[in-house]
Amino acid sequence: MKKPFPASLRRPALIAVSAGALSVLATTSGCIVVAAGAGAAGVGYVEGAIDSSFAAGFEPSVRATNQAVGQLGFAKVSEKKDALNDSIVLRTGADKRIEIKVVFVTNDITKVTVRVGTFGDQSLSLAIIDKIKSNL
Repeated sequence: MKKPFPASLRRPALIAVSAGALSVLATTSGCIVVAAGAGAAGVGYVEGAIDSSFAAGFEPSVRATNQAVGQLGFAKVSEKKDALNDSIVLRTGADKRIEIKVVFVTNDITKVTVRVGTFGDQSLSLAIIDKIKSNL
């Protein structure tokens, strides 16, 4: 006959198992927080996309994004823009698909999201964000 698990160890064991499960979930879901760079209010890598908030207006952010696209030599496939959103689809020389979204937040804050391919490419996405930031 099995002896019951001591009550004094049930809670610590439950906490340890829960913490382990959460850490596995966090590492497999693609959620990684990246330190913020100068000029950006925050940068985060979530499910394959880089989200960054810039302390800049919408139109300057759109111009900086288009400058970055030209400087990096990407081929622009399409661009859809209105007064509050800009969505640019690009292709790299290796035919990777890149989508950049520029979204109006306030007059002085703009959110930029970069996704490379289906699952993301953190280093290429960060390089694009850095190039946009350098043009602001």
